[in-house]
Amino acid sequence: MDKLIITGGGSLNGEIRISGSKNSALPVLAATLLCDEKMKVCNLPHLQDITTMIELLGQMGVELIIDDKLNVEVEANTIKQLDAPYALVKTMRASILVLGPMLAHFGEAHVSLPGGCAIGSRPVDLHIHGLQAMGADVTVEGGYIHAYSKGRLKGARIVLETVTVTGTENLMMAAALADGQTILENAAREPEVVDLADCLTAMGADIKGAGTDTIIINGVERLHACEYTVIPDRIETGTYLVAGAISRGKVKVKHTRPDILDAVLAKLEDAGATVITGDDWIELDMKGNRPKAINIRTAPYPAFPTDMQAQFTALNAVAEGTGTIIETIFENRFMHVSELNRMGADIHLEGNTAIIKGVERLTGAPVMATDLRASAGLVLAGLVADGDTLVDRIYHIDRGYECIEEKLQMLGATIHRIPS
Repeated sequence: MDKLIITGGGSLNGEIRISGSKNSALPVLAATLLCDEKMKVCNLPHLQDITTMIELLGQMGVELIIDDKLNVEVEANTIKQLDAPYALVKTMRASILVLGPMLAHFGEAHVSLPGGCAIGSRPVDLHIHGLQAMGADVTVEGGYIHAYSKGRLKGARIVLETVTVTGTENLMMAAALADGQTILENAAREPEVVDLADCLTAMGADIKGAGTDTIIINGVERLHACEYTVIPDRIETGTYLVAGAISRGKVKVKHTRPDILDAVLAKLEDAGATVITGDDWIELDMKGNRPKAINIRTAPYPAFPTDMQAQFTALNAVAEGTGTIIETIFENRFMHVSELNRMGADIHLEGNTAIIKGVERLTGAPVMATDLRASAGLVLAGLVADGDTLVDRIYHIDRGYECIEEKLQMLGATIHRIPS
């Protein structure tokens, strides 16, 4: 099992290019199952989750051609089996995204209940109830979701009990080929949902309202192929900007989207950063100053993203003053706190709130990554800790960050991967 060793100290300076969004690429790859023709998906990040989704499609008999830039051509009409096996699904929750499109296009789907990060309950009930409302026959037996449709799915009004990104995406894909109109209420508003809607629209779908909490989909007879480029990764963008802020440095990120990072950029400015943006770039400059403590409350988009909480917890750990972070999305997403405290942080948990008193210095220590974003927070802490920090279980990081050590090295960090 690979590890990262980080020698902390210096400020980060320089510029890097942001990769394609993992959380956009996965549903867009799933959406290729809705089309009989050859689709091309571009700007995919080199990540374990993307490899897993490509492997899942391949195991189902879908023909894929991958070029050296990880652009993928997908031809779904070569599909041979309509099931997503546990061996692959257990490693990645987003595998559930094949359920809606497979059912809508082929009338049948068998998908293992998903695995992924251990950050709290993320039930798939909402996906199932939504598909049942559209006329599907769905049962859960032996750890698998079995779904059947006699003919085309039927449009329906679906009120989602809680805001769910993958639930919104799955039902939107299913509704694209349904008979009649589907209205999704309390829909997720995330940029990745909008990106999927843009892709489906480019394939000939009729979708209105993506980016709001009510999405209206008028089903069409069939979808055609297109070439689609996924949006840049806003969480990767935010993580490298925090790396600049926590290290009192100056960092420019290119090939990104400032317009989908308003909440994060506002908090970085609160922390004392000077932030300048262009059409596809963001520059952060701390001018050598220690960050100021900030208060954060996570909430669905467009509010502050839960996927940036761990990174800002690390920032607050070395900031001037005391900050509180309230986590409202996942009940088990402070597992990095005990590891940060091992490095000398002063963090006290009260339920879903972390009270963080900034310390002058952290001290390098062996720490263990527990989920994808927690591991990013530990890497950021290692960048500013005295001595060496050894981060174990970094397979979590590889699920969401493309070449993290190379990109940080480009900014001047002393970080190396130690093969297992």
